[in-house]
Amino acid sequence: MHAQPLSNPSVELLPADLRSRRHTLNVPRTWLGRSALKLQDRLEAAVAAASVHADTPIYDNAGFPWLREIEAGWQEVRAELDQVMVFRDHMPSFHEIMPEVSTITSDADWKTFFLQGIGMDCRENARRCPKTMALLNRIPHAGTAFFSILSPHKHIPAHRGAYNGVLRLHLGLLVPEPRQQCRIRVADQYRDWQEGRALVFDDSFNHEVWNDTEGYRVVLFVDFARPLRKPWDALNRALLGLGPLAPFLREAGNRQKRWEALFYKTGKTVDGNDSDQH
Repeated sequence: MHAQPLSNPSVELLPADLRSRRHTLNVPRTWLGRSALKLQDRLEAAVAAASVHADTPIYDNAGFPWLREIEAGWQEVRAELDQVMVFRDHMPSFHEIMPEVSTITSDADWKTFFLQGIGMDCRENARRCPKTMALLNRIPHAGTAFFSILSPHKHIPAHRGAYNGVLRLHLGLLVPEPRQQCRIRVADQYRDWQEGRALVFDDSFNHEVWNDTEGYRVVLFVDFARPLRKPWDALNRALLGLGPLAPFLREAGNRQKRWEALFYKTGKTVDGNDSDQH
């Protein structure tokens, strides 16, 4: 989840080889930073080699049979989203939960409604979305999950994720028209979202997002452990299990907890009742 932006996010200025992970990282200035980058490159190369699926920016949904069940339940998730969207203006912006993403977003146009996350206590939000939580339980080794809400004309500049041991799922819930103007680029491939359809991609490749419409775009955003061959699968999950020890993830959990405590104590709950009744 830790965003690592390019020094210049313009698509026109990106290197030609968009399918490489390595160019998407700014070169560290210190010897220690450069050494850590080399270790990351080796780790990610090993993970890619051990992957059950081909190492590709965007995946064929047929490789994940459980996606059929996720897509089949999308309308129930959309119904729960409609209930919480009433309070969109009161939701935290992404950078307010995770300051590290302030390198790519610092306005109020990317809102989040967290349902679960590494080191996070999202029980109040999750309690109000039981159908969504039931579907999340059908995703093997699902980690962070939230409603990702982009305002009209929001642009998320080019960046990459921190580690290729996870894959990302976007389930289209609210996609404004014209759909082609609401799109994502992953490496050198472009996709637009469709309501009720899942998009699985590797966010460790350089990617960028545009909502050039007049409407809100909402997806169910889920990170899950990348399927790997043994013994790498167990090693990868063990590594991901260390996430709660990371200071920036602990702080994100604290920020989410403080937001929930304040919102459900002083505001209206997402089921329309006064919060002190719960």
